[in-house]
Amino acid sequence: MPREDDDVRKTFILNTTENYFALRPSSACSATPLTDRPALDAFLDDGNEFVLSVRQSDGELRMSNKVTFTLDDKVLVFFKLRPTVITEDNLHQNILVSSMLESPISTLYQAMRQVFAPVLLKDEKWSKTFDPKLQSLLNELEVGLGSVVRRSDPSHAGTESVKEDDVWGILTPCDEYHYWEDLSKVAEKPSMRDRAAHFAELFQPLEKEFSSLENVALGDALELVESTRDAVDEVWRQNEHDQYPEARMQRLMDVIGSALARYVQKKLSSVKLWEEPFFIVRENLRAGLAVCEHWAGTCEHLTGQLWKRYGPHQWRGDKHRPQLLQSLASRLEEVCILMVRTLHEKLLRLLPPGKQQALCTGAVFEPFSGLKALHYNPYTEPLWKAAVLQFERTIAPAELEIATRLKAWIGEVQDSPQQLLQAFQKYKELIKRPTVSKNLLSERETLLAKLLDYIKGLRSDFEGRCHGIPGEKSGPIAGKNLPEVVNNIVWVRQLLLKVEDSMRMAETLLSDLSGYRSFMRLTDDLQELLRSYEQEQFNDWSREIQTGLSDPKSGISNRVMELDHVDGKLKIQYSDRLVTLLREVRQLSALGFAIPAKIQQAANTADKFYRQALILKQVAHFYNTIDQQMIPSQKPMMLSYALAFEQVIKQNPRSHSRDSGGKLQITWDNPKELELYIGKLQVAAERLSTENRKLRKWHADFTEKVVALMNIDLLRHQQRWKDGLQDLRTGFATLEAQWLRSPVVFAALVLQRLE
Repeated sequence: MPREDDDVRKTFILNTTENYFALRPSSACSATPLTDRPALDAFLDDGNEFVLSVRQSDGELRMSNKVTFTLDDKVLVFFKLRPTVITEDNLHQNILVSSMLESPISTLYQAMRQVFAPVLLKDEKWSKTFDPKLQSLLNELEVGLGSVVRRSDPSHAGTESVKEDDVWGILTPCDEYHYWEDLSKVAEKPSMRDRAAHFAELFQPLEKEFSSLENVALGDALELVESTRDAVDEVWRQNEHDQYPEARMQRLMDVIGSALARYVQKKLSSVKLWEEPFFIVRENLRAGLAVCEHWAGTCEHLTGQLWKRYGPHQWRGDKHRPQLLQSLASRLEEVCILMVRTLHEKLLRLLPPGKQQALCTGAVFEPFSGLKALHYNPYTEPLWKAAVLQFERTIAPAELEIATRLKAWIGEVQDSPQQLLQAFQKYKELIKRPTVSKNLLSERETLLAKLLDYIKGLRSDFEGRCHGIPGEKSGPIAGKNLPEVVNNIVWVRQLLLKVEDSMRMAETLLSDLSGYRSFMRLTDDLQELLRSYEQEQFNDWSREIQTGLSDPKSGISNRVMELDHVDGKLKIQYSDRLVTLLREVRQLSALGFAIPAKIQQAANTADKFYRQALILKQVAHFYNTIDQQMIPSQKPMMLSYALAFEQVIKQNPRSHSRDSGGKLQITWDNPKELELYIGKLQVAAERLSTENRKLRKWHADFTEKVVALMNIDLLRHQQRWKDGLQDLRTGFATLEAQWLRSPVVFAALVLQRLE
């Protein structure tokens, strides 16, 4: 690219352009040299020209005194601070430089968000002198631009779009909430506005958590990850509106992962990795590692298992694990567990005091001085690996010393399988080092033999228990308060965890041994056997429940209540089996099983009416036992209230029928009608109970008065006896006037006297 060395102004413009577009100084991007472009001369020499834009198109650099932008453009803009001719003296005081990517709106939004808003709104020096009204306008402008960016698609040449797979404007978890909030206000169709409002409501807890992420302590971040998991799971499973797009969910998981990665890096930036005591570094790095692994594992579990089995909205792609978070987790693990600090600490513990000086902190960690160990990217990775290699060379003599000591110590415990496993587990970071591993060859072969025996024992124990009853000697180990099917699956999964632990240890320490492949085949066979048993348990349970749903005698049918006219008993059909079914469905879902739609619907109905069923059981118990609470002579007087209560029972909310035995059967499926029905039952029951209490009180009062009359001396207190008798007659008259008005009660009393 030709230059004019004597024109400092043009040299500045051309050098900046070359650097921005990654051009070599000798590149010729057009037939006409840039120095001869009229637009460049006008910008430098004409005080009325304020702008010079440079964009690359079709291998050429084009200059203009106007800013033009088309799709896929990459534009560099020079503009003046004042209307003046550019000279060598005012060059650096009068020219501003800006780039433009994606779209003018996006560029302005990011400039406002990342540069100007923090300076003018948060910096104490400038915010004090900045008019509050202008601060408010600036904030509104930033919010408005963000709304446009989140709803715009650059492939549509500047037009707004609501295509949900276009997620380029979602840079933070909070952006996702704001996207749906904005859409709920501007979408054309009411259905789209309702759907967007629903998603905004589901994402609101996530926005609240991540907007104040910096204030969350590292030890509390796992709770945030759990609440985030619940939020995205609820969004994916919602069925009130159109489903949430898979591509968008994958992007959201990455965005959340990036936010958590930045959070962990910032929290750990204050930890002096190579200077602070080991236990402080270890705890902080483990906390950061737990956050990274928990979210990465959550994404993998949701997309690889739970959502793969969720019929209404199945995840169709491969399981997803945010790559940036995974890479940071790997780096943290290298710093924290597999390498460096843990390895150094365990070497110090095993070396004799006289040889520890060679591993003093300053010398051994010198290769890492100046490195930002938590800043993971392709440019820092070679430097990190070189530092680790230098560290390994430094500790090599100590490893030889340690190998001898470990060999002697393991030899003392190799006859005890439990102690042998503990020894290898405790020092696995040291044992898997090439030097130490080579020196412990025979000890590792002994460990492999012990693991083989252990796996065979697990299989034998499983085969002896798998057909028994939980809790019995020959059955699966019983957990606390677990339904049988859940108990058996949890028991098998515990066995699977033991197998997986053995496989991990073998893979880490024994993969170079000749018997390793045989061991892995044995563990693979056992895993397949355990998983087949687990699936069988679930399938048997599914068949049993689906059969029971169509059997009225199973206790899980949709009949809720029946009135038997043979024995007069009111029976509620919400059995204990339904309660157990609710627990089974919840726990099996949590274990990752896809519940058949028919069973899920039955569980949803049972859950919906659980509270009402408890109330109905109380009402039924009252109705079935009220006759025991009545005084026999007063039962006819309560007949009208009892009949009124029974009449309410017959006025069921949805449907009723009589079976061949004369039972009135009641079913329902409408929550509002059920609430009204229960209210009527409770009112009738309360009226019956209240009137019975009144009669019992009258009876008790009459009894007391009769006893009092019997204790009066007629010769000495005749008038007192007459007053008491009159009081009794008045009470009887009042009672007769109140109760004998009902023809039903009167007829019942007459029949009782005739009997």
